[in-house]
Amino acid sequence: MDIKIENDQLRVKIRPEGAELRSVVAVDSNLEYMWSGDPNFWGKTSPVLFPVVGTLKNGSYQFAGNNYHLSRHGFARDVVFDVGSVGDGSAIFSFQSTPKTLAHFPFQFKLTIKYNLDQNVLKVTYLVENKGDKTMYFSLGAHPAFKVPLVNATSYEDYYLKFNQEEDAKRWPINSDGLLKRAPVSFLQNIDRLSLTRDLFSDDALVFKQLRSTKISLKSSLHDHGLDFGFEGFPFLGLWAARNADFVCIEPWCGVADSEDHDQVLETKEGIETLDANRSWTRAWEVLFY
Repeated sequence: MDIKIENDQLRVKIRPEGAELRSVVAVDSNLEYMWSGDPNFWGKTSPVLFPVVGTLKNGSYQFAGNNYHLSRHGFARDVVFDVGSVGDGSAIFSFQSTPKTLAHFPFQFKLTIKYNLDQNVLKVTYLVENKGDKTMYFSLGAHPAFKVPLVNATSYEDYYLKFNQEEDAKRWPINSDGLLKRAPVSFLQNIDRLSLTRDLFSDDALVFKQLRSTKISLKSSLHDHGLDFGFEGFPFLGLWAARNADFVCIEPWCGVADSEDHDQVLETKEGIETLDANRSWTRAWEVLFY
């Protein structure tokens, strides 16, 4: 059963399975901003990526002399979170390490996710707590899918993404095994706008590292509806859509898929976060809807 939070501008639904954001609707227009989750294309709407982002080389990593296996994007998206306090436009979800998670990720932790509404802004905050007595290594990312087209009688190609800084950035291609290739390719060349097309993601996600921008907007020149997505504090950004599906994912990441030449040692994984025993770590992204 979905957990519902709302204020006078937005109605939001979150599913305890994966603490997954399922719906954001504007009260005045009844406009839905989230992808429907049609399983014929992609059955998710906003999975949480933890304790890894993307694919591990050979599906495994090494830590303290042992080999561990984790599926793409980790296990958080597949577990049922405990529901904490709900009310006043906010909801809190959490889950802790179990014997099952320890078999794949040998760290004791608690992951808490808070959804909070402030007028027409949804803020999503992640809190990772190291509950063990050794340093913890992890990655965390978001994967929300926003509906495109947003408005009836418009098409996918009527929309574009606008960065809040002019970007001269390369993309990091993904190979057939889901790993980052060794060398990037030229992509954004002193521009702040990226038009959406059906073939934009034909070679999988667009992966960027260390962009200048901290905000990206989804807009159309045909109407005034859209969203501004703020991701300050996330060093990696992915953009993706399934083939011929009516959405675009805006994915801020602290962590990234393994590269083709990674040595599979967890401590040397690119973008890995380090958290000392009994310490906590937090990041947040937010979306302004209009």
